[in-house]
Amino acid sequence: MKQVLPKCSLVTPTYNWPNALELLLLSILNQSVLPNEVIIADDGSKEETTQLVQKFQKKFPVPLIHIWHEDNGNQKPKIMNKAIARAKYEYIIEIDGDIIMHKDFVKDHLHFAKKGFYLFGSRVNIQKSILPQIFNEKKITFGLFSKGIKKRLRTVRMPFFMLFEKPHTSISKKLRGCNMSFWKADFIKVNGFNEGLVGWGVDDSEMIQRLHNIGIWGKRLKHVGIAYHIYHKEQDKSHISLNNAIEDEVRENKIVYIEKGINQYLN
Repeated sequence: MKQVLPKCSLVTPTYNWPNALELLLLSILNQSVLPNEVIIADDGSKEETTQLVQKFQKKFPVPLIHIWHEDNGNQKPKIMNKAIARAKYEYIIEIDGDIIMHKDFVKDHLHFAKKGFYLFGSRVNIQKSILPQIFNEKKITFGLFSKGIKKRLRTVRMPFFMLFEKPHTSISKKLRGCNMSFWKADFIKVNGFNEGLVGWGVDDSEMIQRLHNIGIWGKRLKHVGIAYHIYHKEQDKSHISLNNAIEDEVRENKIVYIEKGINQYLN
C-alpha cells in the first residue's frame, strides 16, 4: 500500500541575501515531491529580495508567500511565528535561507514524519572558495566528489540507514534549525518560537526543548534529508549567554509555554 504523505508548508527565514535565496528557490523547483506551499519569512530585507520573490511567484508551481516586516535587528523568532501562523498545512518543514536542498529533501522529511516526533537533519558545508562559481552558474546539485564542500559523506543518500536510527528523548547536539520539521499542532501547543530571546541563536533549540517537555521526541535524518549550507560569516554571538540562560531555565523547570509566541498571530 502506497504511503500517504502529510501535506506540508516549507518555511524559510531570509535577510538581505537574495543570491542565496535564489538557489534555495531553484532547489525547491527541483524537488521530486513539492511542498504544498512555500513561505518566505523575511526579517526586513531590502527591495532586491521582494523583486526576486515576485519573479519566482510568476512561475512557481505551488503558492509562494512572502511575509515581511520592518528591519528592527534580528527578529527571526517573530517573523517565523508570523509565517507559521499563516501556514495552511499540518506539517512544517523549516530550512534556512542559505540552504540548497537535495532533490529528495522534502520527500524524505514527509516520508519519515510521524506523530509524536520532530525530525532534524545535518548539512553539507559549501566552502567560501566556490561561492562565486555557484552563484554565477546557479548551481544546485552536488555529490560525493563535488569540489568545495566539507562533510562530503553526508551527500550520500541511503534511506536504509534510517532503520537503525533510535528516537532522541533529549535534544541532540547535532540539532540544526536549518534542517528540521515538526507538526504545526505541536508547535502551537508550546506557543512557537520565543520572542523573548535576544539576537541570534538558540531560538530553534529552545523551542525544541519545550517540545521535549510535552513528550515530543526527536528523530535524526541520517543519509536522508540532505541539505547544503552556503558559507557565510558567523553571526554576532554577543547575546548568546542570555539566550542560553533562558534555554537552561526551560529545560530545568520543564516550561512548555512561553508568553510571547505564535499566539499573537493566530486568528
